[in-house]
Amino acid sequence: MNAHHDISRWEQTHDFGTGNTRAEKGTRIVLWITLVTMVVEITAGWWFNSMAVLADGWHMSSHALAIGLSVFAYAAARKYANDPRFAFGTWKIEVLGGYTSALFLIAVAALMVLGAVDRLLEPQPIRYAEALVVAVLGLAVNLGCAAILHRAGGDDHHHGHDHGHGHQHDDLNLKAAYIHVITDALTSVLAIGALAGGWFYGWDWLDPACALVGAVLVALWAKNLLRDTGRVLLDREMDHPVVAEIREVIGELPPGTQITDLHVWRVGNGAYACAVSLLTHDPALTPLAVRQALAIHEEIVHVTVEIHRCDECPAPA
Repeated sequence: MNAHHDISRWEQTHDFGTGNTRAEKGTRIVLWITLVTMVVEITAGWWFNSMAVLADGWHMSSHALAIGLSVFAYAAARKYANDPRFAFGTWKIEVLGGYTSALFLIAVAALMVLGAVDRLLEPQPIRYAEALVVAVLGLAVNLGCAAILHRAGGDDHHHGHDHGHGHQHDDLNLKAAYIHVITDALTSVLAIGALAGGWFYGWDWLDPACALVGAVLVALWAKNLLRDTGRVLLDREMDHPVVAEIREVIGELPPGTQITDLHVWRVGNGAYACAVSLLTHDPALTPLAVRQALAIHEEIVHVTVEIHRCDECPAPA
């Protein structure tokens, strides 16, 4: 005897696919600040014939492109939020944006390495005064942008329902934009130190050496972001604590009830869907009872339950 029930709290308690409005607004502001700074630096570099200033401007353009991608992902997720073709909403558009942004970070790190190696092999004169002004300006802009994104994501850790389990749910699209800003701030800090060392002590090699260090750190952050977004896109969630919580709830059902098949995947920022097949000796166990037992974990927003009754199997002692 089989019983099947598909239950969802999707539309009742959550509004997925619309994105985090506060995060989208903050990211949009940061995009405009980055674009204005990029134009100022490129114009100043061309006007003053400073390669250092010009290079920093074009470097800023790569971050503007990636942050623009984050803004686009938010807008696309909101635009198609009510499109029935997206079975579990459009949240993963934002995750895909974060994943693509991480690829941009890898490209930025590679370009930093190439530029640094070129400068080590063929040193060029550096206009330290102008370069320092640009580095300080870039640091100030990036710290301001980081503060905006930090405030925009202030409610992010409360977006999911933790219930004391310590789960942390990141807006991966916002995290991607934040990492771009922080890595740019880091490169500015390294540049300031390197330029100061070169200006006062004649250590011309310090500038490309610090660029190599910055490239390694950028690549490491990009790797972590690729890991986090890739896990979501590939539905690799069976090692998440919520799976153990589901098994714990099922273990408290009538004796002799056991899981024969379980699938858990993420469908929103801190929201999960669950499909579970059970084998039971209890004739009174219903899918609704299983759903109500799992309801203590509000991050489980969509539950599909299939029950197989084993009337001929020996009942548990």
